[in-house]
Amino acid sequence: MIKTKYNVIGVMSGTSLDGIDLAHVTFELDSIWTFKIHNAETISYTEDWKEILSNLVNYKWESLQHIDDDYTVYLSGVINDFIHKYQLNTIDAICSHGHTALHQPENNLTYQIGNRKQIAELTKQNVVCDFRIQDVEFGGQGAPLVPIGDQILFAEYDFCLNLGGFANISFEKNNNRMAFDICPVNIVLNHYSKKIGLEYDANGGSASEGEVNQLLLKALNEMEFYQLKFPKSLGLEWVNSNVIPIIDDYKLKVKDVLRTVVEHIAIQINNVLKLQSNASVLATGGGVYNTFLMNRLKDLSEHKIVLPSEDIIEYKEALIFGLLGVLKLRNETNCLASVTGAIRNHSSGIIHTF
Repeated sequence: MIKTKYNVIGVMSGTSLDGIDLAHVTFELDSIWTFKIHNAETISYTEDWKEILSNLVNYKWESLQHIDDDYTVYLSGVINDFIHKYQLNTIDAICSHGHTALHQPENNLTYQIGNRKQIAELTKQNVVCDFRIQDVEFGGQGAPLVPIGDQILFAEYDFCLNLGGFANISFEKNNNRMAFDICPVNIVLNHYSKKIGLEYDANGGSASEGEVNQLLLKALNEMEFYQLKFPKSLGLEWVNSNVIPIIDDYKLKVKDVLRTVVEHIAIQINNVLKLQSNASVLATGGGVYNTFLMNRLKDLSEHKIVLPSEDIIEYKEALIFGLLGVLKLRNETNCLASVTGAIRNHSSGIIHTF
């Protein structure tokens, strides 16, 4: 049934493995879409799950199926706890990203765990999920998926920049939404922070004490990915096979690695922001709490970089996956060909009823 008001739970798990983001959101359509985030929280992964999820690309297919089974049960439990905690009685759908296990669009392959029909049965809720598969079948990258939400909900900004496991960006060009992954961020910073006993480099403190290694910086900036035209996307496999080996070859102190990677991130993001002048940039994602990184970005950029309210900084992706689910329920476009490279705009995702 097509309505103008929807209550949904957006669910997101990203490559930085911070945890599972859940947001209870009401979307309402009255000439334009508006939203209200009622409750939102992040459920941290256990160390066991972090270990499993960080190594998904190394498992054989049969093992991945077993992990998918376990993760679906685990994710359903997390969602049920959220529903019970906030006494959510009237939910139109759970709109879930799942967690990326494999993302190789060039091989016509993308696989998200936690998107099985069982999740609807265990939560006793309708579920909209698996938003990437159809796009890859249509010749697209299957990513990024957030830009249609940027276009609909945050149209007042020239750029929407997200700093999570990867930096990605979206913007309007010639009346089309453009979007792509820029470079790795937390997925690399956290990898090296763990080597000195830190889950992450809080405020960029360790990076700020390091020195830029110019040879490493040059090697990172010259990686082939940065020469490719968009649309383009990144995955853990690419980081493991391209970025980590380059960094490890230099055998640097961790604080110098972190300092050099921060500089690399700031340079690559600024290279993209140069596409426009005097622009407003909405910055979200956990990376905005890296004060040192944000200061380096501001030092290099001429643009006004805006940090929104904390719930949008932290839960924008969960919010937008909620919107993607709503658009799918309405059979409306939620995946843009201009962004992913697919053959056409389409309404992506699978609806599971309980």
